Amino acid sequence: MADTHAYRSGELEQEAELADTRQRWLLSLPAVVIIMLFAAGPLLVMVVYSFLTPGDFGNVKWEFSLDGWKNTLVQRDIFDDTLMWADAHLSIFWRSFSLSVITTVLTLIFGLPTAWFIATQPPGRREIWLFLVTVPFWSNLLVRTIAIQELIRNEGVINLVLLKIGIITEPIQMMFTDFAIAFGMTYVYLPLMVLPIYAAIEKLDFRLVEAAHDLYASRMAAFWQVILPLIKPGIIAGSILVFIPSLGAYVTPRVLGGGKNLMFGNLIELQFGAGRNWPLGAALSLMLMAAVMVALIYYVRVTSREKADG
Repeated sequence: MADTHAYRSGELEQEAELADTRQRWLLSLPAVVIIMLFAAGPLLVMVVYSFLTPGDFGNVKWEFSLDGWKNTLVQRDIFDDTLMWADAHLSIFWRSFSLSVITTVLTLIFGLPTAWFIATQPPGRREIWLFLVTVPFWSNLLVRTIAIQELIRNEGVINLVLLKIGIITEPIQMMFTDFAIAFGMTYVYLPLMVLPIYAAIEKLDFRLVEAAHDLYASRMAAFWQVILPLIKPGIIAGSILVFIPSLGAYVTPRVLGGGKNLMFGNLIELQFGAGRNWPLGAALSLMLMAAVMVALIYYVRVTSREKADG
């Protein structure tokens, strides 16, 4: 009798778990449908387009071709039809990667002291400083980029100040250079570095820093051996949050770099626009997504390893 009662109780628990699972799936069904329609759907279109033939005036011809993928790295010579490296694409790939790394490093250099300053303020003042950090997000990205343009153009604030104090005799050409792009992206994405590092520093047990000083550790030794390892997850999170959008940036390179300093996002837009090579644009888009996935997988593995180590 007791065994029958226990068996019946087990069945009831399983039925309750199945009912709860069905209810959870039903509640999440609208979100799943939206994700499938507006995320997986366009991605599937890009995958299909990347294996088709370019149309004469844009669009695609429904003929299977691998030219879209091959043309990302190689191109045919217009004279003898031999394959050669697509130097323009490779230079844009390298510029995108290098400027993204430079932007990440610069935001870390400026963001870490900023986050430390905010986290060490009295609790009543932290909200004010965090508010000031997030204020730029209230305005459109294009507006912020144009504001940077007003600073670094030949008649901008920086050149006017340098001319006034006599450091330079003629304006420095900063617009339409890689410097302008890196400067603009550093300003645009700096809050994305500050906020994760601030969250990590806020959780820091400062008694460990005091213990390091009690053991005669210098400030630099305490920073490298105590503080930095403890806030490393925040640094990694901020670096990923800055690197990924920098890799696919479009507005800032377009405005500050002009038409000659293209980045990955500009190259993709060019193929869907003036280039009228949609399969190549789709293949480039998927390559960019793959690079983003690699960065995210690295972040997940590092954070998982940190959690495993306690």
